[in-house]
Amino acid sequence: MRVLGISGSLRRDSYNSALLRAAAERLPAGVELVEYERLREIPPYDADSEAEATPEVVRELRDAVRSADAVLIATPEYNHSLPGQLKNALDWVSRPAGESALMGKPAAAIGASTGMFGAVWAQAEARKVLGALGGRVVEGELPVPRAQEQFEDGRLELTAEQSQQLEEILAELVSEVEELQTVLAQQSVAA
Repeated sequence: MRVLGISGSLRRDSYNSALLRAAAERLPAGVELVEYERLREIPPYDADSEAEATPEVVRELRDAVRSADAVLIATPEYNHSLPGQLKNALDWVSRPAGESALMGKPAAAIGASTGMFGAVWAQAEARKVLGALGGRVVEGELPVPRAQEQFEDGRLELTAEQSQQLEEILAELVSEVEELQTVLAQQSVAA
């Protein structure tokens, strides 16, 4: 089973990229997290450029979403919402209209921030967008406030409570994938 991890932060020492790595360490055996690393390269969404020729990096993003069994977003909070580059990438994933690469795919959002609320509003916005794109959204949240205080040597050291919350979200995400795979297998046998 493969989970596509997307960090909403472009920073080199991103707390949210570290949060994805923490998630990868907590996934059960047989489940791998593959981090999407080209967010910075996604051009602004433009219907004209989509009509002319979808950029290669956008096609690769859509393919990465389609080929994953689930998507896990780790996002900071910018002005009580999602970072623009992450929202832009999700807009591209939703296109063309009615053909979202995320349609029916299990998805979850977690987040770390330097503020005292741990990106809870950004996570709520991410879940809203993931649902609008047709994702099967896991509703749990993982706030990691004042992430800079838990960051050392490229690692985000989670508290016991945060670690438990992350493990619960990941377990639900994996369960959603397994449930979906069971349904698809039954449909295939019936056909």
